[in-house]
Amino acid sequence: MTDLGAVLPSFPVQKYTNLLPSLEKHSVSTADLLTLDSLEIAKIAQLPVLDIKRLCQAVRDALHSNLGIAEDSSSNCLELLKKTGKQVADNWTTISLLDDDLSYGLSGGIPTGSITEITGESGAGKTQYLLTLSLAVQLPPPQGLSSSTLYITTESTLPVNRVRQLLLSHPALRSAQPKPSLDHVVSIHTPDIESQDHIIYFQVPVALKRYNARLLIIDSIASNYRAEFDLDQKSGANMAKRSAELIKLGNFLRSLAAQNDIAIVVANQVGDRISESDFDEDRLVSRAELQKVPPEFPSRSSRLSSPTVITPSIPDYPQSSWKTSNSCNILSLDYQQRWFTGWGDEPSPSQWALMNSKTPCLGLVWTTQIACRIALIKRPVYRQVDGFDNSTSLIKWKRWQKVVFASHAPSSSVGVQSAVEFQITGEGLKSVKKKPPDDDDKDDDLTRVLT
Repeated sequence: MTDLGAVLPSFPVQKYTNLLPSLEKHSVSTADLLTLDSLEIAKIAQLPVLDIKRLCQAVRDALHSNLGIAEDSSSNCLELLKKTGKQVADNWTTISLLDDDLSYGLSGGIPTGSITEITGESGAGKTQYLLTLSLAVQLPPPQGLSSSTLYITTESTLPVNRVRQLLLSHPALRSAQPKPSLDHVVSIHTPDIESQDHIIYFQVPVALKRYNARLLIIDSIASNYRAEFDLDQKSGANMAKRSAELIKLGNFLRSLAAQNDIAIVVANQVGDRISESDFDEDRLVSRAELQKVPPEFPSRSSRLSSPTVITPSIPDYPQSSWKTSNSCNILSLDYQQRWFTGWGDEPSPSQWALMNSKTPCLGLVWTTQIACRIALIKRPVYRQVDGFDNSTSLIKWKRWQKVVFASHAPSSSVGVQSAVEFQITGEGLKSVKKKPPDDDDKDDDLTRVLT
């Protein structure tokens, strides 16, 4: 029951003070009250069955009321939903990414009324993504909402110079009337968890109305939580406390988005994914070597005589060993996380993809709080150095926008095949048009992107 206050902050716990201590003592959670039989809970906690039934029913009613599907006893008709399907469609609003392909991949853009997460490794383009949204929201519909942005930073201050560059160079922003400006981007820096909580819980609700803001950006959501909870030696207690804090934050942000019809977009960091097979010493060495060793290109003579598939210079481990560790228990988090993290969902991944899989920070607890996750994936492209066999140089990075899951848009297929490739330019984010297969084959012997 320790999570009842986090799941339902407005629940009247005073009415059940005679039951809660015993339930907490026997570790009965809110999920147990909703899923287990009342008689079984009464036996575990050694409490009267009727009292447990009343508590379980009160928890269900509170959840229904919080979700907007409670029965209205004062009305003769049964209204289970706050809005009809037509009302939802008529009030549907999104924030464009100022690029047709990127917006199309999200069924129009970032929706209001929910939490959207942008995740990716360093240099993938998360901040560029957020800066574009902070300016696009100032445009009139259908591209924007004619409103301001609240921008909360946790790692560094707002990159004002980059915002100015976008305002002066992006075609959609440069020609807009009225013109977007920095005056409508309200920014504040929160370097620790205490200041972050104070700003979010107390200042943001007031600032939304004061500045007519309909977009709240947090860049990034994981930074202060990692600094606060991950460095202490008491890892078990810290993780439990962090989970409760994340549930509380997620519930508050969802309510804020729904009540004010605003879009909440948060950036999230990623970490390397560690599986059981990674603890093998040879694999650990290979993972480190892969970060610095480019793929081997075949010699020019061999390339002319027979086609060769270019692969990273790492030992060829049997694929079965990877599959065994991941498929031993299909209900385990290690097996299922490939479908909601954005990495590792390929049916037959390469060794490079296996060793460079990422996992968004804050775990499954935070994943359950968001409505949409967009993974920005980047991969290196190498080119053979003229005159030197098996010598390569890094020429650029390729980036993709991948919809991992969303309540308003279809998810991208496995890997990056159906993800939208984009580039970061001085004018902002630009999607890359897909080339016909024949064009890709022409440059295949000169460049190689690791997939």
